[in-house]
Amino acid sequence: MIEASTRAIDSPQISGADVSDPAGPLAGIRVLDMTRLAPGPYASMLLADLGAEVIVIGGGRSGLPVPSLSRGKEFIALDLKSDDGRQALRQLVSEADVFMEGFRPGVADRLGAGYGELSEINPGLVYCSVTGYGQTGPLAQRAGHDINYLAAAGALGTFGPAGQPPVPPLNLVADLGGGGMLSAFGIVSALYERSNTGKGRYIDSAMVDGVLSMMAMNFADWHTPTLPRRGEGVLTGTTPFYRCYSCSDNRYVAVGALETAFFAELWNTLNLGAVPDHFDRATWPSIEESLTGAFATKTMGEWAGIFAEVDACVTPVLEPHELASFEQIISRDPGFTLDSVPVIPAFHDGPERRQTDMEPRTEKVLVRQGLDPELAARVAAQSDRTAVTGLSWPPL
Repeated sequence: MIEASTRAIDSPQISGADVSDPAGPLAGIRVLDMTRLAPGPYASMLLADLGAEVIVIGGGRSGLPVPSLSRGKEFIALDLKSDDGRQALRQLVSEADVFMEGFRPGVADRLGAGYGELSEINPGLVYCSVTGYGQTGPLAQRAGHDINYLAAAGALGTFGPAGQPPVPPLNLVADLGGGGMLSAFGIVSALYERSNTGKGRYIDSAMVDGVLSMMAMNFADWHTPTLPRRGEGVLTGTTPFYRCYSCSDNRYVAVGALETAFFAELWNTLNLGAVPDHFDRATWPSIEESLTGAFATKTMGEWAGIFAEVDACVTPVLEPHELASFEQIISRDPGFTLDSVPVIPAFHDGPERRQTDMEPRTEKVLVRQGLDPELAARVAAQSDRTAVTGLSWPPL
């Protein structure tokens, strides 16, 4: 069982939280988040969704938070170049469980927010640095984004069609998977360990490392018939039984009939005659021609209805604006909207999603955390005068 620091949390004061919701498995855990853009904020949103109290510390060149990753959090601003700002940070850290930062290596130390200094204040602190390349190595100080980390980890070299430039799958793999999800996993693991040892941990969470781990199965397949090269292979969307097909309305269905039983169901449902050996490469041109012709005869919606009760791994390719009316999505999450994704993973009896409230609450939060009210007011005033720069999202 994860144990929080020995201090009370006044839940009704948590900004944006629906206090009528079940508390969640991370209730009582306090997270200080100094990350920006996607990876760190996604990790802290996952923690907030599961009941953690998340205080986002901004100001200076940190940029503005991403609204879609901000629910269930409180927002404050500190000027860490001032003595008052650093004193406020130390007070917050003294009663925190987790500290997250996303600076280049060495920057947090220069701000007085490095692991060495903060762990002396709070030896039980779980400290997570979220970066692209990690704290060591020749690229550690280089700037980058999801596409660069995918490239450096060998993943981007496997994405996209053969003979054309590689295509990144949005920023799902490095930013949100290798960065956000795996950082949250590391934090929860360290909290579990702390419940047994009483000691905190330093976590060097690098997106390149995360992508390398996530590519384990695909690396093993590289330069084999399963994944011989970019744009070719079983899972690249080019084999006739694992790809998308155009329908009569220029929409698409996704076919994932890998197993023999699923492929047979697909073939028989389409009434295409004797079932061929779909793993015999010699049959692939004729299979693709048959499936292309068959799916072109009806609309995507018609095929969705036909395959609704058929175990052939055929689904409509939905666009984001269609999800709120898709039965599978709304049956799992009746409150789904594009700006309110579900809490994951789903726990029995909650927790439910929290609300988003990005109004700055620097003075209120600092006073609640034990800072002298006069000092808290001074810190808030100083922070409000600090211009916020850096990339904000969405950028257009």
